[in-house]
Amino acid sequence: MQIDKILAERPHKKIYKSGNYVVKEFDAEFSKSDILNEALNQARVEETGLRIPQLEEVTKKDGKWSIVIDYIEGKTLAEIIKNDRENLGMYMEKFVDIQMEIHSKRSPLLNKLKDKMNRKISATNLDATTRYDLHTRLESMPKHNKVCHGDFNPSNIIITPAGDYYILDWSHATQGNASADAARTYLLFSLEGDTEAAEMYMNMFCQKSDTAKQYVQQWLPIVAASQSVKGNEEEREFLLRWIDVCDYQ
Repeated sequence: MQIDKILAERPHKKIYKSGNYVVKEFDAEFSKSDILNEALNQARVEETGLRIPQLEEVTKKDGKWSIVIDYIEGKTLAEIIKNDRENLGMYMEKFVDIQMEIHSKRSPLLNKLKDKMNRKISATNLDATTRYDLHTRLESMPKHNKVCHGDFNPSNIIITPAGDYYILDWSHATQGNASADAARTYLLFSLEGDTEAAEMYMNMFCQKSDTAKQYVQQWLPIVAASQSVKGNEEEREFLLRWIDVCDYQ
């Protein structure tokens, strides 16, 4: 497809606009099963009725697989917040409302969040005692079946000129416990060094969802460990610090 505009370039993949579509192009480092699973996630989440770009095509050209979805005109919520930081509270409220809309949905064929986390904890370089403790903690947490985004942050929300929102990037979607998804979002804000947004998000999510903050915090070491198997060394060190925290009071 013709490249009209490069939207993002990351290790081993490129995302670009082509006419009315967005193309996510993967190189040979990505397994076929991971790419097809991402497309399947997109299709399954579409069926929930959430406002997301529609999947149009999965294709292969010159040895590279691509996922093609509809292009949504607008700005990311991250851009909007950056340019209007004074109204962070208003935007955060909208952000949390969107996440709660996601959590209100069910998609029984999505992969289970606990299964994914167990696999990732096993793949860490943590010692056997720590891995055992994390697996045990994870298994003790309540089992839910809510749709979880897995990478919910303001850069994955597009606001159109008409004020509508669309939710992007469903490659990490699972079904599971909403508080684990919230813990992941809190860590994403923290990774960016935005403590103000992280604490505002945590407080607002817990208030709106009527969830005890301590309960979300119990997920932080588990989520941090499962996320530490990817990313750069600096991110891994940051996440691994969360694994050693004492139980929250």
